[in-house]
Parts: sequence; C-alpha cells; structure tokens
Amino acid sequence: MTTKVRTSKVTVSGTGAVGVGFGCVLAITMSWTANHAILWACIHGLLGWFYVIYYLITKDGWTFF
Repeated sequence: MTTKVRTSKVTVSGTGAVGVGFGCVLAITMSWTANHAILWACIHGLLGWFYVIYYLITKDGWTFF
C-alpha cells in the first residue's frame, strides 16, 4: 500500500508595495494645484518625491505650518 502526500508552498512577502504611495499622491495634488493639467499631474505622479522636492525648492510662498 502506498500513500501519496500532497504538499504546497506558500510564500509571504511583507516588503512589496501595493497601491499608490504618499509621495505620488502628494506630487499629483501639488501639480494639479499649480498647473490644472491632467498630463502634468500624471507625469509628476510618476516622478513622486522628486517632484515634491523640486516644488519645495523652486516655489515661493509655502511654509511648514
């Protein structure tokens, strides 16, 4: 008499990013406020934090509080 054993492998990864990040949402919001253009908002959303830092360096009139 032979017995068959069925096994399965489950892999769990906790480091994968799912969804849209905060930098992306912030970049899209800042871009829309400045330009009111969907194409620029999409491009800046792809750039994410790079656009946020660029905006903070180049634009006047913003404060931390």
